[in-house]
Amino acid sequence: MKIDGVPYRTIWPAADGAVEILDQTLFPHRFEILRLTELTEAAHAIRAMQVRGAPLIGATAAYGLALALRADASDEGLASAAAALLATRPTAVNLHWALERMKAALAPLPPAKRADAAWAEAAALCDEDVAINAAIGDHGLKIIEEIAARKAPGEPVRILTHCNAGWLATVDWGTATAPIYKAHDKGIPVEVWVDETRPRNQGAFLTAWELGRHGVPHKVIVDNAGGHLMQRGLVDMVIVGTDRTTARGDVCNKIGTYLKALAAHDNGVPFYVALPSPTIDFAVEDGFEIPIEERSGDEVSYLPGLTDAGDYARVRLTPESSPAANPAFDVTPARLVTALVTERGVCSATREGIAGLFPERAAA
Repeated sequence: MKIDGVPYRTIWPAADGAVEILDQTLFPHRFEILRLTELTEAAHAIRAMQVRGAPLIGATAAYGLALALRADASDEGLASAAAALLATRPTAVNLHWALERMKAALAPLPPAKRADAAWAEAAALCDEDVAINAAIGDHGLKIIEEIAARKAPGEPVRILTHCNAGWLATVDWGTATAPIYKAHDKGIPVEVWVDETRPRNQGAFLTAWELGRHGVPHKVIVDNAGGHLMQRGLVDMVIVGTDRTTARGDVCNKIGTYLKALAAHDNGVPFYVALPSPTIDFAVEDGFEIPIEERSGDEVSYLPGLTDAGDYARVRLTPESSPAANPAFDVTPARLVTALVTERGVCSATREGIAGLFPERAAA
């Protein structure tokens, strides 16, 4: 994707051996590139959500392991670095998947060859993520085209999305936004309702920022407005991403997704989930088996932003005496999901549908 005409990915190796990322904690008001030079910095970037989104978390973990092996490529060093990275975020399955892939590629090698191999494997993982997300965009584009064909000429396809499943959550293209970008670039009129997505505001801060930079028409709405818009016939489809999808199609995504699925079901609005296959966890059947990350209550009690004077500030929203609970994800049962959009095509949110597209993984 492009920022002011300049193509970027969300993570890339620097010429001097560091890894560079976009510091997403500063968006949308500041654009800064952050350098990662060692394992602890990569782990902090994941934990502090300087990078976020399941695919990008996995990519950062892969490069974090590569950074670590420059200092210690022994069996103990490999195991210790992988464990440190795995502990950063418990919900997104891509983190575990990426680390297992890296260990499988590196463990058989002699320690002297592991560091170079780690950099190559991390780069390959990132390139594959870009290709996967582009394919998701192609398959999701067909859904948008079908809706557009039923509308009056020039009338936009109105799409509601939650959280950020855009290119900032992946290495490039995004998952839920990839079909939107492909439709926009093809000249299909689209308009995106962007949930603010409290408490981290990934919709208001990130999705709105990237859609705006790409020129996609959009409006930011409060999280509780989606149901009202659906009742009024102002939403043609909902599309979201996922941090983990179970073997039977239950979807774990940013807190608030379940409520959007309920509203969509009640109003007959199709509810799609865009996902790269690494986010499918065939080891988990029931979505309620997925560990739900509980983040700091400060994210609920405080809000960062830009003042009218142009200063970056953090303000308190709640009484000092009021504690806050902050579950970061919820589970949307498969029965509320119209279909899953993957790099291999669109399927039902069922064990049979998923296994039909990915038989080699379902049988493993």
